[in-house]
Amino acid sequence: MPEADYLIIGAGLFGAVFAREAAEAGKSVLVLEKRPHIAGNIYTKQVAGIEVHQYGAHIFHTKNQAVWRYVHQFADFLPFINSPLANYKGTLYPLPFNMHTFHALWGVTSPAEARAIIQKETAPYQLKKPTNLEEQALSMVGPEIYHKLIEGYTQKQWGKEPRELPSFIIKRIPLRWTFDNNYFNDPFQGIPQKGYTDMVEKMLSHPNITVQTNTDFLSRKETYLKQFSKIIYTGMIDEFFDYRFGALEYRSLRFETEVLQQADLQENAVINYTDQETPFTRIIEHKHFTKQESDQTVVTKEYPEAWNQTKEPFYPINDKKNQRLYKKYVKKAHEYPQVHFGGRLGSYQYLDMDQVIYQALVFAKHELHMPQEKSLEVADKR
Repeated sequence: MPEADYLIIGAGLFGAVFAREAAEAGKSVLVLEKRPHIAGNIYTKQVAGIEVHQYGAHIFHTKNQAVWRYVHQFADFLPFINSPLANYKGTLYPLPFNMHTFHALWGVTSPAEARAIIQKETAPYQLKKPTNLEEQALSMVGPEIYHKLIEGYTQKQWGKEPRELPSFIIKRIPLRWTFDNNYFNDPFQGIPQKGYTDMVEKMLSHPNITVQTNTDFLSRKETYLKQFSKIIYTGMIDEFFDYRFGALEYRSLRFETEVLQQADLQENAVINYTDQETPFTRIIEHKHFTKQESDQTVVTKEYPEAWNQTKEPFYPINDKKNQRLYKKYVKKAHEYPQVHFGGRLGSYQYLDMDQVIYQALVFAKHELHMPQEKSLEVADKR
């Protein structure tokens, strides 16, 4: 096993960003990845000449200009505005909820008309503070939009009734009174021109960084703990501790990807299927992320499913029961001062890509004792 100042477990965004920052600071870094590839769940690869998002659609978006500058060191980004559609029993509705959606639902053409309907629909649900996703959705948009565009999709996505889920999940969905199909409010949005794998490869391309794929840290955990005084762990925090207090809940995904001998299937990158009867939640047509032209197209159907220890964890279920359990693991982690737990799985948080990068950069700043001029506020330091 090579000697290194830092052992990083996981070659996803958190691990790759910290590895790069540590290497730039003159530290030697060893990155272990149990999968046969780097880049974690943002891994992309060429299929039939089309850049495919292997683990579901990933659109980079951020409000943080420093993070936007940071990723541009490693990739050229193509402009991309995420404008998904919702298919409810054969009828298409634009997302996020905006004037196009309201026109498709009710034929209204002005914000005043739409507001009047929304106010009437939501009035019965304004009597108390929402305590779960269903109450939050009903108070935001009322029963018609909830039943057509939220309820079935949510049940499939999370495997739970909406009333069993925390209210904050639905707050991610914008509600607009303009004809604007841009799903995100963030000013900086795009897709790496050569794919996310190429971007992460460039992050890890440094003489101070060694990467080993197909390497399972947990199979030799005690040996690694004895050998390395600084470990960054981006896997599941409960798995690190052998599920001592019980397993945290996650949601997993299954993907069916197919090459079609036609130029186009749906003329949109993402279409969500919001009825409960359709078993998958969305169809992704990958060529539309980068506007590739081809006589073929590659599509992926995304099926949410229950997680178990043989499957990949994608979404932590951050309800009160799981947060209580997570705090037990955080307390246990204090017994391992040489280990830092980071990333979506290590910190058991639902994080977007830019948030993971920000988290890694902030940690790097403090861990590596960077001077002020190398702080995140000057992320275009190189």
